[in-house]
Amino acid sequence: MARDSQAALVALNRFGFGARGGASGDLINAASDPRGFVKAELARPNGVLLEAPGLQSTPQLGQAVFAYQDQVKQAREAAAKAGASTEAPSQAPPDQKPGLRRNLSLNAVATEIAGQMAGAKPPDNKPTDNKPADSMAKPDSMQPNAAAPPAAKPAPQPLNVIQKTFRAEALARLQRATLVECGFTERLVVFWSNHFCISASKGELARIWAGAFEREAIRPHVLGRFSDMLKAVEQHPAMLFFLDNQQSLGPDSRAGQNRKRGLNENLAREIMELHTLGVGGGYTQDDVTSLARIITGWTFAGRQGQLGAPGSFVFNVNAHQPGPQMLLGKTYEPTGLAQGEAALADIAHHPSTANFIATKFVRHFVADDPPPALVARLRDVFIKTDGDLKALATALVESDEAWRAPLTKMRSPYDFLVASGRLLARVPEDPGAYLNNLNLLGQPLWSPAGPNGFADTSAAWAAPEGIKLRLDIAAQMGARLGPNIDPLDLLEFAAADAASIETRKTIERAESRQQALALLLMSPEMQRR
Repeated sequence: MARDSQAALVALNRFGFGARGGASGDLINAASDPRGFVKAELARPNGVLLEAPGLQSTPQLGQAVFAYQDQVKQAREAAAKAGASTEAPSQAPPDQKPGLRRNLSLNAVATEIAGQMAGAKPPDNKPTDNKPADSMAKPDSMQPNAAAPPAAKPAPQPLNVIQKTFRAEALARLQRATLVECGFTERLVVFWSNHFCISASKGELARIWAGAFEREAIRPHVLGRFSDMLKAVEQHPAMLFFLDNQQSLGPDSRAGQNRKRGLNENLAREIMELHTLGVGGGYTQDDVTSLARIITGWTFAGRQGQLGAPGSFVFNVNAHQPGPQMLLGKTYEPTGLAQGEAALADIAHHPSTANFIATKFVRHFVADDPPPALVARLRDVFIKTDGDLKALATALVESDEAWRAPLTKMRSPYDFLVASGRLLARVPEDPGAYLNNLNLLGQPLWSPAGPNGFADTSAAWAAPEGIKLRLDIAAQMGARLGPNIDPLDLLEFAAADAASIETRKTIERAESRQQALALLLMSPEMQRR
């Protein structure tokens, strides 16, 4: 039974989000056939898609943003005429709270488990949209001129549809991750969404489109072909906006000759450096410039809808650089939109792309230092199957290396919070607590600091300050839920006899159920994958 429980722990933690509490029986089911348990989700490709009431398409959301911006403008103008305040609604999400208080006695006890995870370099990723709401406002008696008559009431501001949409998208994603049996396909979604990342902190369009981008460009292709995902990603308005391709004009195009603006290489550079070939993948600066010219005209329709439905992908021939282009030693004839699509297809099939993707895939799921033999095997699968991502995932699960490697990778903040919610059998009804804690832990949802996404190594998340913040969150969960939960029962759900003796003894020595629950959430069985 010990061996089966250990394999079940690998199945649930390495490939999924950990076992669910309650009567799920996840650990028992995984122990009976660990590899089959993980692969079962790959046989349900439609299960990757995410639909929920109220979630809208990118063009619909684009039109909602443009309408919202018009409302804000009208409200400002009305307020200005009335002599009232012209302050616009804040775009900063109201999902952050001031820092949590330390539980000092719990810190002392938790050193036995959490201490081994410390000592690493702090993460490079910083929250970019995490200003807390002002909770320190003075009471009326302390306000200046408290006795003065109230000022004229400002004009009512329209509902912030941007933040409402972001929270709805976040809730749908969190609920899916909490409820799925294993979570392997949801982990694949997280991996590819981070690989092809945008940042919701870019602006209003990026924020309202962040969830739709993942639903439309990532999820439909997670078990499909890489080339199809690449095309969907690079033509999605969220990516075009994030990397400024709507501002890129071919120097010799009609628009380029009439305006003072020229080529923008942001998207082309990240396609080659971060999305496909990788650094050292055999391309040059000339190739970056050539690809940037090839994809000029790739944009989205604006609020006036002159080129198409507002917020939809369009090809603007007037912005496209005319003529043939040389890229990676091949000439691409001037065929308009098809020129760029042909270039992307060839890059998707390049050997450097296969190697880059295989390396990142193994690093994410197995080890910070990817086993070379496993990388080579997955690279060959990628090439032989024409970038079949389901075949890539299957080959990973079937590899012995993925099951033999110790569970040493640190869970990201998102993985940790989802795993905790699953074990506690808490299906989120509001995303606020998750969004608050993700900001606090340095992984704000869909908001990495740069186009390279969030770090995917243990060193990024195992810094001492990060561990202390996780402990604060675990202590809060323990204080709120601990009195009604037996942590030792939860340990059986999470790991059974695969749990270490040290973890079991530490929980047994806790001064209270609240403290024991916090220690369980901070144990290696919950923090490592």
